[in-house]
Amino acid sequence: MRATGTFKVEEFTPAEVRVPEPGIETAVPVGVATMRKRYEGEAAGVSVTLFTAAYDQVSATGTYVAMESFEGTLRDRTGTFNFAHSGTTRGDGREADFFVIVPGSGTGALAGIRGAGGLAIDPDGTHRIWFEYEVDE
Repeated sequence: MRATGTFKVEEFTPAEVRVPEPGIETAVPVGVATMRKRYEGEAAGVSVTLFTAAYDQVSATGTYVAMESFEGTLRDRTGTFNFAHSGTTRGDGREADFFVIVPGSGTGALAGIRGAGGLAIDPDGTHRIWFEYEVDE
């Protein structure tokens, strides 16, 4: 099955993380944040996200890794599940995208969910998401 939607970031909060000493400084700083998102469409609900990125603001180059916990509805099924995604930007587009629904993480009518999906950002800034998934019957 496929469910699509749009989302907006409602909250983005940088998080302090203690790293082992001595620290390692690279040419691109690493940061951690938490996020809250709201989804509309066939994929409707909310998520909370643990977000890590190595990103250069000036060149818009970097990579992120995120783990999300979603609560809501995919088409006609309501429940919760986790999904992970990452991507790389080089200032003018995305590459090396990864997206997976965490096996065994589903609850409610989404128990047994598995699959993949993707994210895209339109030129006007609209954030899109899609899930390609199966649910155990």
